Amino acid sequence: MKKSILIILVIVAALFGFRKTDIHNSNNELIIFHAGSLSVPFREISAVFMKEHPEVSVKAEAAGSRHCARKVSDLGRRCDILASSDYKVISNLLIPDHADSNIRFALNEMVIAYTDRSRHSNKVTSENWPEILLKEKVSFGRSDPDIDPCGYRSLMAFQLAENYYQIPGLTQKLARKDNLKYIRPKETDLLALLEADQIDYLFIYRSVAAQHELKILLLPDEVNLKSPAFSTLYSTASVKITGKKPGEYITRIGEPIVYSVTIPKNASNQKAAQEWIELLLSPRGQAIIKDKSQLSITPPIADGFDFLPEKLRSLCIRNE
Repeated sequence: MKKSILIILVIVAALFGFRKTDIHNSNNELIIFHAGSLSVPFREISAVFMKEHPEVSVKAEAAGSRHCARKVSDLGRRCDILASSDYKVISNLLIPDHADSNIRFALNEMVIAYTDRSRHSNKVTSENWPEILLKEKVSFGRSDPDIDPCGYRSLMAFQLAENYYQIPGLTQKLARKDNLKYIRPKETDLLALLEADQIDYLFIYRSVAAQHELKILLLPDEVNLKSPAFSTLYSTASVKITGKKPGEYITRIGEPIVYSVTIPKNASNQKAAQEWIELLLSPRGQAIIKDKSQLSITPPIADGFDFLPEKLRSLCIRNE
């Protein structure tokens, strides 16, 4: 009898210990899925966070924003924070089934990155780049529009450039260049190709080009998707991309580039996620974003404002 009781106690203790360890691991790990273009600032913000919360280990996965969202919506993967380079990714793919809120916190712009070794780098300008990029021996890269917002924004920039420079057929010529050879899942995947001289130019966000100390060709505001003053003009550009379900498509309309962040419903470490986003939205977090060549949205604008924890509501304004 005593032996049986002892065995039962050992089993209970083992089960209790397992559960305790499982809970401990959950509470001490913060998983972030984020756009590739946020890798540098998020790494720095996470370093600050872990210094102040040594009990928490931040684990980040960078991917195209739409790929990040589909890890949650399609694959059922858990994460505590999801940050997108296009706020519409969260709005379209995660709300309302997988997230309740969406905080817009930063801006960016499209540029063309290159190096001193890029063909015609000594001649390229903001006026003649379409002619340079279409030269036979010149190659350039862009990301996949079905996976990464930078990809469909590149195509939007092509359309806006065709109108701005008055070059009929420019969009199709640029889109078909090199038989789509230099398209990758996210824009940061192309950096190695540029640095290895496999491509000459790269359509990318200004912040990423600056962080990697690349030469930057600025595009006119009518083309770069940066300025709210040109929102109406940007809306004349559109790209058809895959939707929520297989075989379904949606059309993304051009608009200024806006980043956003959310805590998915399946987050297992809500407390740490809230504290990490508090840091991101705080003056310290915004200073890091600015130092990495992005503009912060001050104050951040929240969709689903009423779903936010009180501390996050105090840092945001409601989207009207």
